[in-house]
Amino acid sequence: MTFLKLFGRIKPVVIGMIHVKALPGTPLNKLSASEIIEEACREAKIYSNAGVDGVIVENMHDLPYTTSPGPEVTATMTAVCAAVRQTCPSFPIGVQILSAANQPCLAVALASGLDFIRAEGFVFSHVADEGLLNACAGELLRYRKQIGAEHIQIFTDIKKKHSSHAVTSDIGVSDTAKAAEFFLSDGIILTGTATGMPANPKELKEVRQTVQIPVLIGSGVTYENVENFMDSSGVIVGSHFKEGGHWENSVDPQRVEKFMEKMIKLRA
Repeated sequence: MTFLKLFGRIKPVVIGMIHVKALPGTPLNKLSASEIIEEACREAKIYSNAGVDGVIVENMHDLPYTTSPGPEVTATMTAVCAAVRQTCPSFPIGVQILSAANQPCLAVALASGLDFIRAEGFVFSHVADEGLLNACAGELLRYRKQIGAEHIQIFTDIKKKHSSHAVTSDIGVSDTAKAAEFFLSDGIILTGTATGMPANPKELKEVRQTVQIPVLIGSGVTYENVENFMDSSGVIVGSHFKEGGHWENSVDPQRVEKFMEKMIKLRA
């Protein structure tokens, strides 16, 4: 399994979020590209030193999100990801570009030498706060083939957070997971309803019994509730690793170290 080749047999793996500062051309941008890169690399070192198993680089500060970010975003994200890769040469690294910019994300990963991407809107259309997101699995996997990026894994959100799923309310989370597996997803990501909100442990159990591919938790994991998600293949932790537990803030080394100390004991 490609997931095992990347992360080994540790379970669950811990993936930390690097929320890069607002990029050039976005409303909240205040820093130069070099300053953005410096901060991302600093946080990558914190994660690496604390023993986290991997990271995802994401343009979380590019509010408000658009489904068609400009070339300046792709270019800067490539520079950031390449620098993070150079900082942590043997570390599993992924990337996500909001919102649902999955093809540019693959291009960034390929150019930067990354290992995986996090993709939104893979199967079943839904209404997100950025607008309507249509299923993209067919186009995305064909694009991966065309650019020679088949070694880059695609982990896919299902029932995406910050979204309404009324249009697919007759399709449960397990059926959505089955569809993603059938459409060749490399891994499923379960989330709560919004950033920082925990996933439902019952849904984790249901999906794990339904699919054979890895199932990761993509929001709301904390020091206090991580026991609920030990049966997952991995936990993606963002807000909890930040100062005060708020995603907008910088990574707090003490929070990361405390979490990883607990994880080492739980995984023993």
